[in-house]
Parts: sequence; C-alpha cells; structure tokens
Amino acid sequence: MGRLDGKIALVTGGASGIGRAICLSFAREGATIVCNDLVVDLAQKVLDECGQAKQGLAAKADVSNSRHVAAMFEKVGKKYGRLDILVNNAGIGLENAKLRARFNKVLEKQQSELASTGRITTALAATQNLSDEDWDRMLGVHLTGTFYCTREALKLMEKQRTGKIVSIASICGMTGCAGAPHYSAAKAGIMGFTRAVAREAIISGVNVNAIAPGYIDTPMTEAIDDAVRRMISMATPAGRFGSPQDVANLAVYLASEEANFVVGQVTSPNGGYVIA
Repeated sequence: MGRLDGKIALVTGGASGIGRAICLSFAREGATIVCNDLVVDLAQKVLDECGQAKQGLAAKADVSNSRHVAAMFEKVGKKYGRLDILVNNAGIGLENAKLRARFNKVLEKQQSELASTGRITTALAATQNLSDEDWDRMLGVHLTGTFYCTREALKLMEKQRTGKIVSIASICGMTGCAGAPHYSAAKAGIMGFTRAVAREAIISGVNVNAIAPGYIDTPMTEAIDDAVRRMISMATPAGRFGSPQDVANLAVYLASEEANFVVGQVTSPNGGYVIA
C-alpha cells in the first residue's frame, strides 16, 4: 500500500530534474500523475516511466500564462473530477546566455582575487545589468506561475475540503544569492505567498507548504562552472550537491497524510549550506 494511493497529483515542470523525480516518487507511492511541461512529448515520456501512459495526463501549459493554467486545470477536473496534490515546481534559471557567461567569468576572477590577495574587489554587478524582460520572465514563471496554479487548485480542493499544495522555493529566497536578484526575489515571494495562503486554506482542509532546496544536481545547475561547483560543494557540510531524489522524498512526505499537521512551513534540504 502506497502513501499516496488513490490521489491525483499535478506536478508543474515535471519533465526533468526535481519535477521528474517527484512524478516518479509519487507514482511509486500510488498517485495518478498529471505531468505538466512546455514540451508535451517530454511530459508523456515521464508518464511512460511512471507506468501511467494511459491513466496519467501529459498537460502542456506555460504556467506564467493564466489562460494556459486555467485550461490545464479544467482538463484535470473533467478527466478526474478532483485534484488532491499540486506541486508548484516549474522554474527557469539564468536563461540569458550572455549574462550567464559573464556571471561565470566574474566568479572565476573573484576566485583568483581571493586566492592571490585574500580579498574580492570585482563586483558581479548583476542587478544593474538585468533587463526588464529577464526580470519579468523569472518572476512570471516562478512566482506568478505559483499563484496561478495555486488559485486554480484551491477552486477544486476547497470543494473537496482536502488537498496538499507544495511549492518549490530555494535557499536563494532565504539568504539571497549573489548574481541572481530576480531568482532570489521570486523564491522569497513563493515563501511569503506560501505562508499567507496556508493560513486561509487550512480552514478548508488544504495544507500549503514549501520546500527550499539548496544546490541540486539538475539541468538548471549544469551551467555552473566546475570551479564554482567545487567551491559550493566545499561550503556544504554534506560535501556535495543534492540529488533530485533528496527533494522528492520530502515532497512525498508533505503530500501524504503524515503531514496533516504541517501548515505554512518552509523546509530546506540543503546539506547544511544554510542552517537557520
């Protein structure tokens, strides 16, 4: 008997990385999976891996578009008549290749300065070089997407008087990450949003919580320079990047009946990189 038997679970950004690991873990625990992604073929591939090619649903939608989100949840309602679990996981990293290259170059220079003089004098200057478009896109996918999906999920869950919503935040929302002010702002927003919605939704039997992972080995972190990766691993007491499964294990718990008394919490699997 699985911990999520009979549950319908929608995972946004479920085709790769943390989202894929959550889909697979939920399926192993007995949940029926709705895998959302921008590329529906990749979402379907995850359903195949879950052994749910027919019973699951591959849902194409851009979570930053409210019409796309509403249409996706309408399909879920029509197909299953309910929704028990929502995981707001969809996200993006530093998509601007020019900014990403500059970021890695400056970090290398900072390491060189630190090694030779013991002091960093070159600033990342990320905020002053951040465009309106990059700022809007980052907050649109992470924060606004979390709002759109949560809003639609609550319409189904509050009628049922039960449900679990888990949003993926980040340690960047807890401490701020140099070079990623837009990502840090979006993830901090998710944490505040989680706490506010949790207070109102629990009255209807819906638990809302968040997970704030540290550095996890995913396609999003592949762009991090090798030297920087070594520095991050050394700064992490556990001595490594986390795996998507490290996050998925916690998501299973928060989505299960075991977490019925967990309300508005932000839990951070980060290997000790941030301890608060």
